[in-house]
Amino acid sequence: MKKTKALATLLLALTFTFATATMAACSDDVTAQLPSVETENTDSSSSPDNGTTDSAGDENASGGTSNGANDSDSEPSTPTPIPTPQPQPNYAQYIKCTGNNVNLRAGAGTDYAVLGSAEKGTTYAVVGKSGQWYKTYYRGKTAYLYASYAAVLSLKTSDNEAVENVIEEGYKLLGVPYVYGAVRVHDGNGKLLSGFTTQKFDCSSLIQYIFYKGANTLLQVTTRTQVKQGKYVAKNDLRRGDCLFFTNESREHLSGVERVGHVALYLGNNYILHTASDYARIEQISNSRWNYYIEARRFL
Repeated sequence: MKKTKALATLLLALTFTFATATMAACSDDVTAQLPSVETENTDSSSSPDNGTTDSAGDENASGGTSNGANDSDSEPSTPTPIPTPQPQPNYAQYIKCTGNNVNLRAGAGTDYAVLGSAEKGTTYAVVGKSGQWYKTYYRGKTAYLYASYAAVLSLKTSDNEAVENVIEEGYKLLGVPYVYGAVRVHDGNGKLLSGFTTQKFDCSSLIQYIFYKGANTLLQVTTRTQVKQGKYVAKNDLRRGDCLFFTNESREHLSGVERVGHVALYLGNNYILHTASDYARIEQISNSRWNYYIEARRFL
């Protein structure tokens, strides 16, 4: 009987001890699986639609760690000024013949008629290009020169449209023969003269014609009367469209306006358009011609 009672007491004690240990183990497992209440309440990423600003983002927005405009300790930044675009100059293109007696044709191809031939070094204005052919003017007509026989150069154009119109009229007459005393287009006062033709010019009649045709500007009939017109221009202030007056071998010993024997249109960068002894052409002013220089006049 005593043994039975003692055994029952031992079993009761073991049962109580096992139950207590089991409850403790279960309590630890539950606590470990629960999320931290503090973490859930402060983590804004768990609720993206809550409309609350992330504290880190708010600090950046208010300038806490950034250099933003809202930072009370920073100076307001000065906007960088946008530079004003400067107008870009325009350029006219020219071709200088690099071969001897190169054909100038009526169209862009060897099947077209030959209008004339270009000497080596002769310069023409470029008015277009078709394939391997440059389009230009020759004796009042459009003509084409093969690109393999051409070197391209450029000259800055004038901002004055009238100046460019005058020069354009001069382009059209390149190659026209020089004839001393050719009939002028008008008498110096606008009265048209009979017998005038665009198939022959001397220096002053060429200049008179292109200013009349290109800018409706009336020039007198000779170099010695044209040099009295317009505005005097110093040599170091030459512009495209100015007229340069020279003497020559037959007149250099004379005095006053009687020394004037030639006129040319200045294109810039030491180039002129004129006619002298052979035909209307574009060329650079040689040193010998500069030795004959007298003065320049501006009509536009």
